Amino acid sequence: MKITASLIQFTLIAALGGLLFGFDTAVISGTTSDLVKIFHLNDVYLGQTVAIALYGTILGSLIAGIPAEKYGRKKVLITVAILYITCALGCGLARNWYMFLFFRFLGGLGVGGSSVVAPLYIAEIAPPSIRGRLVGLNQFNIVCGILLAFLSNYLIARSIHTDAWRWMLGVQAIPATLFFLLLFFIPDSPRWLVKWDREEEARGVLLKTGISDPGKVISEIKESIHAERHEHTEPMFSGKYNRPILYAVLLAMFNQLAGINAILYYAPKIFEQAGFGKDSAMLQSVGIGLTNLLFTILAMSLIDRFGRRTLMLVGSVGMILFLSLCASVFYNPTSENKLLLVYLVGFIAFFAFSQGAVIWVFISEIFPNKVREKGQSLGTFTHWAMAAIITGIFPIIATRFGGGVSFTFFACMMLLQLLFVGKIMPETKGRSLEQIQHDLGID
Repeated sequence: MKITASLIQFTLIAALGGLLFGFDTAVISGTTSDLVKIFHLNDVYLGQTVAIALYGTILGSLIAGIPAEKYGRKKVLITVAILYITCALGCGLARNWYMFLFFRFLGGLGVGGSSVVAPLYIAEIAPPSIRGRLVGLNQFNIVCGILLAFLSNYLIARSIHTDAWRWMLGVQAIPATLFFLLLFFIPDSPRWLVKWDREEEARGVLLKTGISDPGKVISEIKESIHAERHEHTEPMFSGKYNRPILYAVLLAMFNQLAGINAILYYAPKIFEQAGFGKDSAMLQSVGIGLTNLLFTILAMSLIDRFGRRTLMLVGSVGMILFLSLCASVFYNPTSENKLLLVYLVGFIAFFAFSQGAVIWVFISEIFPNKVREKGQSLGTFTHWAMAAIITGIFPIIATRFGGGVSFTFFACMMLLQLLFVGKIMPETKGRSLEQIQHDLGID
């Protein structure tokens, strides 16, 4: 097996959906203060304004697998790009709160679709030996998008003093348009092509992606599809898939119970609450985004060497430590509050090294071909449902009870995650999708 230019090209283009995913996720953090003033929002309405995109993400993650199965991964990604463009322009030009909510919801649909289909596409074109790194590239682009959003917010806030929030949100239309255009240069995945009796096209794609014996791979896919067509009435919740369902749901829940999205969405607000000025808070957010990027790169370089489970064990211990230290800052406010930046950076480093890099790789691997789209949607739905709940209530909890209670809760959840990884979570490194299916006893 060789890594071809076409394989890298297809992966990079699909992973641009991850960059827009990350940008859309984090860009709202720089606008919350302005949105509160312009739309006269209290903590409850602020939480819902930030969470509205997540409601769209939940719906997008639920339904994306259906058109991805019928019309192909490529067409769904093109639709996702259009949603990103529409969201950026609509939010930037919004004239009232309801218009703003509508376009943020559309952007959420795009994020939900991207979070399901982009890693699914990459997993289906990637050879097993480097699948973790290639699917991880989607996560790499997500954190690139987060850093780009924080940096863009900081630069716009310093250079534009009237309606800066509109520019922060609207600038996303530029990379979204590039994503839309580049998608016309990728093929559909070989697994989807074989499933729809387009075997010759699948063979061509496999050859382009460096598979030396495409016939063998096609035979494996056809065997899996044959079993699927003979069991087409079997629902995912029949009991047969309880193990992968349990793994996907728990991992997705713990991803958000770490508090990652609450921190990313409200980073400037958290820093301001700890005593930082507004400009300083924006700059600290850039530091968080940069840390996220660097440790995602480190995780990607190690995920296929040490495995998904090892990264999760190390990350869980680190997150427990640094979330506890973050809580201590709010329980004991002193002149040492500036240590909050150090503690948050430590948390982000361990999150990126573990959950951030592992979640989309692991969930894309553990479901068999016959229910992979449904399984991916289930895991992603759980992830975004938890994100919506936590993001919606975080401003209320932080204001009424303080940051200490919030960070203590997140630390306790990571202790439970450590137990899950140590006792339950299987290892999937170096295994083909069909081998993983056999190992889980669901072939």
